[in-house]
Amino acid sequence: MSLNEEQKRIVAAWVAAGDNLSVIQKKLSTELKISMTYMDVRFLVDDLNLQLKDPPPKASTDLGKPDAPAAAARPPEKKGLLDKAKEKLGLGKEAADEPEDEAFDEPAGPSSVTVAVDKATLIPGAIASGAVTFSDGVTVKWVVDNYGRPGFTQISREGYRPSPADAQAFMQELSAALQQKGL
Repeated sequence: MSLNEEQKRIVAAWVAAGDNLSVIQKKLSTELKISMTYMDVRFLVDDLNLQLKDPPPKASTDLGKPDAPAAAARPPEKKGLLDKAKEKLGLGKEAADEPEDEAFDEPAGPSSVTVAVDKATLIPGAIASGAVTFSDGVTVKWVVDNYGRPGFTQISREGYRPSPADAQAFMQELSAALQQKGL
């Protein structure tokens, strides 16, 4: 549908006033009785060589207080392999007043947990695999998927969960072994 010169001037005034495409589409329908799709309105604005205005930044409702800091708009930090594995193994906060990573920053001391990384990973969707022997002698096949999530595939004892100390040692050993392999 083509617009006459008067209708084109009206649309140009709407754009100059800062209306966006959806508002223009509604006004075309209600005020000028012209039905257009959103895309047709987009083409009309382009054909008329009109430039849509960017919406003004949102002002703070309280003039005495500045807008929210830029840090609040940042996305949350991505978690690394070690952080994801800690969550998966249930090694989050031990106590409400203890910072989350405090227990993992302290050296675990000598550990009898041994981690081995396979030379070739043949498991579909995995970036690494291997085996671990925990301090109580339980052996487990582990895998790390494409998203960096660790998991156990074969466990020598049904329903086994490593102790928190063993789980921490496993994650440290796994992280070191994967870093050594360049993963």
